[in-house]
This record gives sequence, structure tokens and C-alpha cells, in this order.
Amino acid sequence: MPKKSLESLTESMFYVLMAFCRGPMCGIDAAAFIAEKTGGSLAVGPATLYTILGKFEKEGYLKEIATDGRKRTYAITEKGLAAYDCEVARLRRCVADAESEGRHPHEAQETAEHPRLAVPALSGI
Repeated sequence: MPKKSLESLTESMFYVLMAFCRGPMCGIDAAAFIAEKTGGSLAVGPATLYTILGKFEKEGYLKEIATDGRKRTYAITEKGLAAYDCEVARLRRCVADAESEGRHPHEAQETAEHPRLAVPALSGI
């Protein structure tokens, strides 16, 4: 069965919607919010950002509310808020599932045969 468009969001998409939950803004403001919120661990470049904004506008998650030259201001829609809330719920279920397993990296037993592996940092998607 094919996956529905935007059934689950990438990390970048999630943070873009999070930015717009704060209120209307332009893409540059959203990118600055994401960089600040993630402590710089997620950098959303212009190509990625404007691809996401276009997709979200097409899907009805965001609507353009003003333009000033090339600067476009967007606002999140009810559909966008619902998508954000669904993704938050999905992520909470993922974390709850992981926590219910009772194994966390700091609890893993390190042996000569199975040394603890370092988890690489995730980069922007």
C-alpha cells in the first residue's frame, strides 16, 4: 500500500511546523527558530526550507498571508496544526515504546566481545 503524502514528517518538516506554531513568519525567521531551538544541531538550508514551504503550502498546512518583494510570510492552518499534533503523538508513542523496553544506552553492559557502540549524531534530513 503506498504511503500517503506527508504521513510522517522528516525532522526538518517537523521543526518547520513547530516554528509556525509560534505564529506567522517568513522562511528566514523559521530557519533561525530551528537553529536556535536545536542548538544548531539541525540546520535547514534554503533549498530544503523552500522545498518544505512549497510542499506545505500545496498540502494546505501553511498559507501565504503577505508578500513584501521576495519575502513571503506564511501562517499555519488548522490542517497544519493537526499534522503537527499527529506527529507529536506519533513521536511520543515511539519514545514510550522505546522506554517500555527498559534498555537505555547507559544501561548496556560493555564486554570485550560487545563493546558499547557510539551512536553517530543525526544531521538534518
